[in-house]
Amino acid sequence: MIRTLLLSALVAGALSCGVPSYPPGMSRMYGGEEARPNSWPWQVSLQYSSNGQWYHTCGGSLIANNWVLTAAHCISSSRTYRVVLGQHNLYTAESGSLAVSVSKTVVHQDWNSDQVSKGNDIALLKLANPVSLTDKIQLACLPPAGTILPNKYPCYVTGWGNLQRRPLPLPLPFYNSGLPQGDSGGPLNCQAADGRWEVHGIGSLTSVLGCNYYYMPSIFTRVSNYNDWINSVIANN
Repeated sequence: MIRTLLLSALVAGALSCGVPSYPPGMSRMYGGEEARPNSWPWQVSLQYSSNGQWYHTCGGSLIANNWVLTAAHCISSSRTYRVVLGQHNLYTAESGSLAVSVSKTVVHQDWNSDQVSKGNDIALLKLANPVSLTDKIQLACLPPAGTILPNKYPCYVTGWGNLQRRPLPLPLPFYNSGLPQGDSGGPLNCQAADGRWEVHGIGSLTSVLGCNYYYMPSIFTRVSNYNDWINSVIANN
């Protein structure tokens, strides 16, 4: 019981989560803009190994010092993964960044890649070593279980190019901020009333025609529907 309470405090509401050392400058944008470096410090790059090289495949969110939240469709049992934390530009060596091997992947038991419309596009990655939190590497907050935000609540998608910030909703009708390839698994960040940022969504699906495409909004896994599953996986692994 005590362990469960401690996990819940860490994963769902720790006071240290969701408050970047370098706050993002907020504005309404269309098509994305480069984010302030390290202003979304829970954002990670999920990378896989191939022929001795590492390749970015998806985003993710650091929710505990040894657990990353991402999308189930990002994970293949045949691949070896690592996550890169504290990085702004994936193609430049940066002080304070860190690459950590993934020791275990846990995909939601009801995820079915042949029945994407049924949802459950969520996975957890256990890191081989816990990471130390810094001004560039921090934890994401998760929303309280069952939370549903009101219509038109402003939220931001983050991912690479050089870690771009993309807002939801947009001021134009029939558009979505889009979820470009490579940004799947990354966070949909929404600011709570107390100022902390919470990850309300996990990038799940976008049109094959690309982001910002007419009448084809991106789809996100609603994180608040999976708090119990997240806590259970962490407690039992």
